[in-house]
Amino acid sequence: MQLHQDIAIPANSDFTIYNIPFGVGQIDGVPHVCSRIGDFVVDLVACHAHGLLPVEGLDAGTLQSASLNRFIDQGKSVTNAVRLTLQSLLSSGASEVDKIKRCFHPVEEVPMLLPVHVGDYTDFYSSKEHATNLGKMFRDPANALLPNWLHIPVGYHGRASSIVVSGTPVRRPKGQMLPAGADTPVFGPSRLLDIELEMAFVVGKSNPLGSRIEVQDAASYLFGMALFNDWSARDIQKWEYIPLGPFLGKNFASTMSPWIVTMEALEPFRVQGPKQEPEVLDYLKIQGAHNYDIQLFADLITPSGAKKTITHTNFKYMYWNMSQQLAHHTVNGCNMQVGDLCASGTISGPEPGSYGSLLEITWRGEHPISIPDGTERKFLLDGDTITLRGYAERDGIRVGFGEASGKILPAG
Repeated sequence: MQLHQDIAIPANSDFTIYNIPFGVGQIDGVPHVCSRIGDFVVDLVACHAHGLLPVEGLDAGTLQSASLNRFIDQGKSVTNAVRLTLQSLLSSGASEVDKIKRCFHPVEEVPMLLPVHVGDYTDFYSSKEHATNLGKMFRDPANALLPNWLHIPVGYHGRASSIVVSGTPVRRPKGQMLPAGADTPVFGPSRLLDIELEMAFVVGKSNPLGSRIEVQDAASYLFGMALFNDWSARDIQKWEYIPLGPFLGKNFASTMSPWIVTMEALEPFRVQGPKQEPEVLDYLKIQGAHNYDIQLFADLITPSGAKKTITHTNFKYMYWNMSQQLAHHTVNGCNMQVGDLCASGTISGPEPGSYGSLLEITWRGEHPISIPDGTERKFLLDGDTITLRGYAERDGIRVGFGEASGKILPAG
């Protein structure tokens, strides 16, 4: 499939004709469901008005929305038909390329909104390398993984209301912390503010309360994926997480990229996941390739503008795949809703250069990162910006996610 010769996109663009993601942009101040090609936002409301989206079941009202939820709820028979129609309109030889180009807007002129209304958000803990690293730091290096970790996709219910779209500043949180060597806690701004390089999937259809999603059917419930930074205040988290887990150390903000890349676009990048030993229980057993080869990066930009890529990892390392996560999430009858978000947990690879958090990269601050402006970082300082990037590429096909970026503001 080739892009029409009258449409120019930058080399190595994340947003090729093979991608065609979905998001919500403000066109003349009004939210519209959009797609993207290269450095252009494609207004789907305008496409529909010009008669370019003759997809059965698609109505204009669905596209004039502040979130993708209504669009996703129409099902893949509609959403995938829209994607395939756009690909055809943008391809070489397309006869109506001038019409669709009238629906283009330069990306810098379109403010992007959070792409879905997130009713519920679950954060998993599915990277074996990440869980092992934390176990080595804080428990027994010889027995780093807790006994349940190799048997269940561990997760917790997070705060949906504090998920923000890329570009939204993040204020340094305050909370209780127990200083080293102290017997009583203190209150104040977090000093150990960290990133968690993650990916998230959007639930594409609902299951009734009391029912379950079978692991072999789970893929049909996945609409698409986005970059996700689950910012973490490690000092607050350390004091509060026993016995009930993350709370104020996590719920102050999570940053999501504005474009949802569909599972159909990611199909060419399926790979086998790590071998799971011991054998998982029957309801989690699944055959085939259910991981994805997605290159992931985190850049740290200081207030002076100095930039350093602090990690390069890959989603293929995940021990528990998305189908297993969703099957486990619902095995007790939990009802998922369209637009619900499930994040992977920190994605770490096998080598230090592939760790997905500053906690691991600096090994609790013992090995600071050197920045090109001459400064060092153990954890994030006020004014620092973190930008996550990610793309999949194979056999001349590139599909990317854009960016998930946030700047740290001082505590209020």
